[in-house]
Amino acid sequence: MEEIREKKQEIRDEMARKMVSLSPEQIGEKVKAIENRLFEFANFLESRIVLLYTSAPGEVDTAGIIRRSFLYNKIIVLPSFDPATLKARLFKVDDLDKDLIQGPRGNLEPNPKRCKTVPLDCLDIALVPGLAMDEKGGRVGLGMGSYDYLIPELPITTRKVGLVFETQIVSSIPMESHDRHVDIVITENRIIYKI
Repeated sequence: MEEIREKKQEIRDEMARKMVSLSPEQIGEKVKAIENRLFEFANFLESRIVLLYTSAPGEVDTAGIIRRSFLYNKIIVLPSFDPATLKARLFKVDDLDKDLIQGPRGNLEPNPKRCKTVPLDCLDIALVPGLAMDEKGGRVGLGMGSYDYLIPELPITTRKVGLVFETQIVSSIPMESHDRHVDIVITENRIIYKI
């Protein structure tokens, strides 16, 4: 188990080095390409209630995806993670400027005083962040385990879609028993269906 954790940390360190080597312009182009690929993806286009995320450093920035999803009349749901239990509460977000506050993990989260809770079982699709993924849907996140708790709670019918840059695709992610796969991975170059 310790060996797996060490390997995951090596992957995180390698991804951090790769991301630093990209210019802001290169990252922006890749983010836009991922966004465009997502909005051409039938499962996303057909979905109505979408779980998105606000990105942390090293993850695909979803600000444009969230804004564009409003234009497509999607119901936008964002998670708020309890730092003690890592459990997620899901909230419907109607206004990015008014409904988000700084969360304990440093990224923006829904303000529970302004946003309505959403049950897990009504989600059509869930976008999942990662610092690295493999072609089987294995993922390495920030190391807090938040999405490893959330993914198994999602209904089997909810598509779990990971977003990463092509440079963040690795040959194999070491997985522990609590780690969870995504169904599909989208990069700037392709859509990878879990094999």
